[in-house]
Amino acid sequence: MSGYTLWGREGWGSTIVEAQLVWYGLPYAFEPVGDLLRQPESRSKLEKVNPLAQVPTLVMPDGSIMSESAAITLLLADISGTDSLVPRPGAPERAKFLRWLVFIVANIYPTFTYADDPARFVSVNAARDPFRAATDAYAQRLWRQIEREAGSPWFLGERFSALDIYIGIMTRWRPKRGWFETETPRLFAIARRADQRPELAEVWKRNFPS
Repeated sequence: MSGYTLWGREGWGSTIVEAQLVWYGLPYAFEPVGDLLRQPESRSKLEKVNPLAQVPTLVMPDGSIMSESAAITLLLADISGTDSLVPRPGAPERAKFLRWLVFIVANIYPTFTYADDPARFVSVNAARDPFRAATDAYAQRLWRQIEREAGSPWFLGERFSALDIYIGIMTRWRPKRGWFETETPRLFAIARRADQRPELAEVWKRNFPS
């Protein structure tokens, strides 16, 4: 096969990988999936490719499967042979980049996994709303921690990176941009700048049309 196949859903986490494929100019096909939280048939379809039935799932040109957005981020940088989104080993920003890339995917990203559909994890109906509220509040504390480390104009300072793509996309999710504008103004400013990157204009338009 030629090119990559990205299994995803518009506006979901697959957008993080789609933006990087577009940035690097790598050829890909988009394989849309339905609502994995509410459509069992969509989960069953994706499970045949990725048993976790999660997006992003990336089929490589050789047919092998990659998942986990942080792993894909590092792999695509290796494949592209450039450091335009990931600082090279030895670069002064490398350690900070790796720390906060893993922090985002290991700590904040899972809060959506748990709170988007609490029924998957909480059996008692009356406990689901408090569980979601507590999980969302925890995510907000984590975002405030990231805010304290944010540079300007980009997270790492003068250089744009994949972290800015993550921020630009994930700040569109709960608690949404209004909260970030008030509570984490540095991250909000980074997200707004990411929105204006001409290289990614079509990605934003397709995934976030409103």
